[in-house]
Amino acid sequence: MEKQTQTNHLYITGITLVATLGGFLFGYDTGVIAGSGPYFRSLFDLSPAVFGFVVASALIGCMVGSIASGYTSKTYGRKNSLLIAGILFFISALGSAIAGSATELVIYRLIGGVGVGLASAVAPVYIAELAPATMRGKLVSINQLAIVLGFVVVFFVNYFIQDPVDVSWNEQTGWRWMFGSECLPAALFFLLALFVPRSPRWLMLKGKEAEARKIVNRIDPLNVDIELEEIKNSLKNVQKGFNLQYPKIGLILTIGIGLSVFQQVTGINAILYYGNAIFESMGAGAEAAMINQIVVGLAMMVFTIVAIFTVEKFGRKPLILIGTAGMGIMIFIFGQLMYMEILSVANLTVLVLYIAFFSFSQGPIVWVYLSEIFPNKVRGIAMSIAVFAQWLANYAVSQTFPIMADEEGYLFQEFNGAFPFWMYGGFCILAVIFIWKLLPETKGKSLEQLESIWHDKKELA
Repeated sequence: MEKQTQTNHLYITGITLVATLGGFLFGYDTGVIAGSGPYFRSLFDLSPAVFGFVVASALIGCMVGSIASGYTSKTYGRKNSLLIAGILFFISALGSAIAGSATELVIYRLIGGVGVGLASAVAPVYIAELAPATMRGKLVSINQLAIVLGFVVVFFVNYFIQDPVDVSWNEQTGWRWMFGSECLPAALFFLLALFVPRSPRWLMLKGKEAEARKIVNRIDPLNVDIELEEIKNSLKNVQKGFNLQYPKIGLILTIGIGLSVFQQVTGINAILYYGNAIFESMGAGAEAAMINQIVVGLAMMVFTIVAIFTVEKFGRKPLILIGTAGMGIMIFIFGQLMYMEILSVANLTVLVLYIAFFSFSQGPIVWVYLSEIFPNKVRGIAMSIAVFAQWLANYAVSQTFPIMADEEGYLFQEFNGAFPFWMYGGFCILAVIFIWKLLPETKGKSLEQLESIWHDKKELA
């Protein structure tokens, strides 16, 4: 019996690690822009607004990919959707590396964005649908760790590719190697994803019970019949398309969309996309700015690991409440330091603390909630709507930050670049209220058991 349990854990963990390579590429693809951005901006002589569009263009693809994920994950399955994402990652990496103009770079970034949108919506759902209830929060959080690891790895890759002396080489060639380096993990992801099983819940949705039984038997052999019966009951009377008559669907979507939007408008990707530019505006040289980005990435990784080991112990809601409140305090202080033109190690310290609070709360916990709260009948499409909202908010933040914070100043220049950080702090306050009032605790319940909370007023209180 002990050997059987161990085998189950190894099996589901192995599947999770393959699926999270999609998250790794999500982080890698997103983070590569931080190191390459200053160089292709100089090469193509881009204005702040145009540079913001090039950076944010991938997010348009992300919105397309997230919306498409509802169709692909339901029609072709979670596994095949991840395979499609792997192909798109590879095309984007290779194309971006050989782009001869900002327009070409935008096109290939859009293609990569579709891959990111697919992976970001499908990977957490795929993991959640295979994971036992007692491991689900931890395993979905590993996906966030993979995203963070993608950021950290690409920061190191960017650092070692960058020539600290020959700026001309960086502008002509270095940034291309930064983008091209993504080809290797993209190819590895595609090859490994060929060997993972399909989601048993998707198989049941398609009437393939025998295949679903084999997979559940490998994951949880002691409860196969109970598990399949719960899935079968939850899928009764499934309608084609999106069933708007599902109980509490308005509340469910409000929570999913709200979580997605607040994860973005509280400022995280302004830091991750424009970190080098922020540090350089504080007086750091190009190499020092890159090192500061690595410090930020390592902080993300450490505190995401904290989430993995605490999410099943303390629950989702306490972690996300404490972390979001801490984010608000830190980002407001950072803005105040900018406003007072205090440029010292204090800025990096406060920013790292902000990243730490994000990394054990908004970062992983939002994805855990999104993978859990949607009922089986509508999970694929509902997830695509929530993730679309997330990428739309991400796009808004990415496009507006350079305009609000550029040193030449289109807007709010009298605040010395502090205004966007104060704004993000305000959104943190709103997020705390939203989470406190609307979010249920989902720890320890199966996906089918979680559906019952929408019928129980006490559970929602």
